[in-house]
Amino acid sequence: MAAWLWRWSRWGLAGRHSLSWAPRSGAWRPSPMSRMGAARGLLEAARRQTARAQPRSLSSGSAAVREQQLLTETLTEWEKRLLERLVGGLLGGQRACLAESITMVESSAKHKKLLGQLLLQRVLTFQKEREGPNGKKPLSFRVGLSGPPGAGKSTFIETFGKMLTGKGHKVAVLAVDPSSQTSGGSLLGDKTRMTELARDMNAYIRPSPTLGMLGGVTRTTNEAIILCEGAGYDLVLVETVGVGQSEFAVADMVDMLILFIPPAGGDELQVLSVSSKTGEGIPELWEKIVEFHTSILASGELQINRQKQQKVWMWSLIKENVTEYFCNHPTVRNQIPSLEDKVVSGDLTPGLAADILLKAFSTKE
Repeated sequence: MAAWLWRWSRWGLAGRHSLSWAPRSGAWRPSPMSRMGAARGLLEAARRQTARAQPRSLSSGSAAVREQQLLTETLTEWEKRLLERLVGGLLGGQRACLAESITMVESSAKHKKLLGQLLLQRVLTFQKEREGPNGKKPLSFRVGLSGPPGAGKSTFIETFGKMLTGKGHKVAVLAVDPSSQTSGGSLLGDKTRMTELARDMNAYIRPSPTLGMLGGVTRTTNEAIILCEGAGYDLVLVETVGVGQSEFAVADMVDMLILFIPPAGGDELQVLSVSSKTGEGIPELWEKIVEFHTSILASGELQINRQKQQKVWMWSLIKENVTEYFCNHPTVRNQIPSLEDKVVSGDLTPGLAADILLKAFSTKE
């Protein structure tokens, strides 16, 4: 198979990461304590932290803590037990709980979305506890993989992932696939293209449909990354659906972006030639990744960019939900078809049509 070409970019990076580096093995090493024991300790620490935070939240009016408490109170006993089971299992590295948790945050059902957000909040709290002994530095590294269909991203990921698990890493692969227009599910299913890596117990592969979302990722990819990191995966690879003008969203959720270019696709952009069949260039690529990680970690760029990304995704979700709310407004919804027809036929400018819909939305009936 022909070689794959790649280049890495500092554009759109998300600051973050750090683990203890082991020069002999060429790997970042997590804490040697058992994952289940760590999970139990973190659960207890989080409960103590919550207990300490409650009096302060009541006196200071902390909206975030109070909202989380109120939401938790609305859960049934069964939902509370489910939440506890998923949190404990996920932090203990149980793949089944990780898969169930990602399915929950991907759900469009309101009660599942609520449970998913509470789960994510718990995981973020526990992650802070884990990062404390490491100088509050993140314990994972995120790499985005983009390129045109057929460039060999999935084949590369399998070879690269096997090399990383051999070095002691836990690798999560979030593969975003095109969506079926009839079922809404993934059309390709990357597990069928990464059979060896899928059988590796130190790797986790999760294909997810785009559901029509532009940007090469899904609306919940960022949340799935957080859950994978909570489950102890120190390297998260995000494979986008393709590359083009719209495939930019992945840059706002990873620390490093690798672009795959087919042979003869622009030699002037080549930095390194990689072949997943012969293994050519893959160790060199890993050295470049480690070098890049070390550099942005030392400069503080990793953490700063990761913080900026969180804000970007907050506003992305707000825009998405506001647009959905706007389109479902009774007065707006009734006028959309006729105004769209007038815009298409040229009888109305897009700007005037937008003004009409916005006025209908803001007018109180």
